[in-house]
Amino acid sequence: MPLSLSGSAPAPHRGRNKFCLMAAPGKVAAFRLPPLPTVGEIIKLFRLKAQKQLSQNFLLDLRLTDKIVRQAGNLKNAHVCEVGPGPGGITRSILSAGVEELLLIEKDARFIPGLQMLSDAAPGKVRIVHGDILTYKMEKAFPKHLKKNWEDEPPNIHIIGNLPFSVSTPLIIKWLANVSKKDGPFIYGRTQMTLTFQKEVAERLVANPGGKQRSRLSIMSQHLCTVENCFVIPGEAFVPKPEVDVAVVHFTPLVQPKIEQPFELVEKVVRSVFQFRRKYCYRGIEILFPESGRLKRTEQLMMTANVDPTLRPCQLSMSQFRNLCNTYRKMCDEDPSLFVYNYREELKQKKKNKKSSLKSTNQPKQTDEEDQL
Repeated sequence: MPLSLSGSAPAPHRGRNKFCLMAAPGKVAAFRLPPLPTVGEIIKLFRLKAQKQLSQNFLLDLRLTDKIVRQAGNLKNAHVCEVGPGPGGITRSILSAGVEELLLIEKDARFIPGLQMLSDAAPGKVRIVHGDILTYKMEKAFPKHLKKNWEDEPPNIHIIGNLPFSVSTPLIIKWLANVSKKDGPFIYGRTQMTLTFQKEVAERLVANPGGKQRSRLSIMSQHLCTVENCFVIPGEAFVPKPEVDVAVVHFTPLVQPKIEQPFELVEKVVRSVFQFRRKYCYRGIEILFPESGRLKRTEQLMMTANVDPTLRPCQLSMSQFRNLCNTYRKMCDEDPSLFVYNYREELKQKKKNKKSSLKSTNQPKQTDEEDQL
């Protein structure tokens, strides 16, 4: 359904899918984008303003968008999903790379008419989904024939995106969970991702043991993927200019994860260890266990995993985290209540009990006269 330049026409619903899907019919043998308004002109044409609450920042320099797309590798005849295309700067660079098909997932309806212009300029190559990437089901996003075995080379499928800062961390955690379970976009095999993050977040993703940026993100990403910090884009390259610089990071899922335990278990152990990042690592390990028997179980875990309890969380190597996770798994198998134990819930309950006991002790005592009355 064509869209006017003044706004978007309602898209047809397909079955019960709550996402709006628009496609340009037909295929072309060779492809080159025809002359189009610049990204800046598109922004003016549709009166697009970056919304601060959505942490939106536009990248208008096509030399930089080309450079981002090159980090994904050879995209000739590839199937690509671009997350949050916005006014379509990176979209143009992806199309110019000679992709077979480009799936655009955009939450903000204001950008749909401008993206439809690109779709019309590239017949048969672009699908536009108006929806939220955090809830969009990517299991059926690409043709089945592209599927590869996990042990094979990565499929000819790529995920690329200039992510809003507010979405980047929860989204990469979600996708890392998908990598661990081999579902979502990774049902097709070891799908590669090329994404932007705040420079500081990118440094956490690739940080080595002992580095000050070593964090939960470092372990969760590196135990499942090869992670490469490709290059930094200065903040002034974006409109509006963010207060921080931006880095482009490339992810390739590993054939064999470095910690072979369920994602939820690894995340629980890693999150607990980094809960007190400036203290000795045993302080974080302690909160994996209920208060009764906490010290004894912490000592048991540290000794069995052969980890020095006086190391700081950022000093722990991947093999030490693997030992901690493997040992904790054995302890959970022996006592299943351990895995569902939540330190924060116990803390909340203790505070609640303390408040109620304080209320009861602060009640004024009745005098003998009041008792008689």
